[in-house]
Amino acid sequence: MSFSPSSNTSSAGNALRSCPFSALRNVVLEELCDRVIIHGTVNSYYLKQIAQEAVIPALAGRNLENQIQVIKEKAV
Repeated sequence: MSFSPSSNTSSAGNALRSCPFSALRNVVLEELCDRVIIHGTVNSYYLKQIAQEAVIPALAGRNLENQIQVIKEKAV
């Protein structure tokens, strides 16, 4: 995971970092004064929702922009 410099100790960053799904380690979290943006790629809509739900309790009145893209891996 990557975080903006000001969010290294933020509750939103901590919430996402504490999520037990290793696939969410590539999710980037950016915090602005009025919103939190999460983006990156995951391989299922379930993981996109998990990332969002992990951050929601820490929004503290800010808006959440979930810009995570779902890219399904093709079966070999």
